[in-house]
Amino acid sequence: YSQAYVNNGVLYTSGQLGINPETGNLGGDTIEEQAEWSCKNVGEILKAAGTDYEHVLKTTCFLADIADFGAFNEVYAKYFTGTYPARSCVEVARLPKDVLIEIEAIAIK
Repeated sequence: YSQAYVNNGVLYTSGQLGINPETGNLGGDTIEEQAEWSCKNVGEILKAAGTDYEHVLKTTCFLADIADFGAFNEVYAKYFTGTYPARSCVEVARLPKDVLIEIEAIAIK
């Protein structure tokens, strides 16, 4: 699959897990640690496409446990500042590699 796709100046990212891309391993065991990696991974895709967090229109966030929302939101708020994109956040039964979080984004390029 593609990490991202651009169409008519809009960037669509695939879901980014809480994984350290250099090792392919979990970025940590906690929701905070994995959320940091998910956000960083989205940021790297945005950067590679010539855009940034300020140009994100919408995110969809998948949590393995919605009870982690508060802790996740504290990390998320450090990255998605200023324009505050629209967001959906849902609990899912299971995520790839049994991670706790996955984030996908739509941004203006």
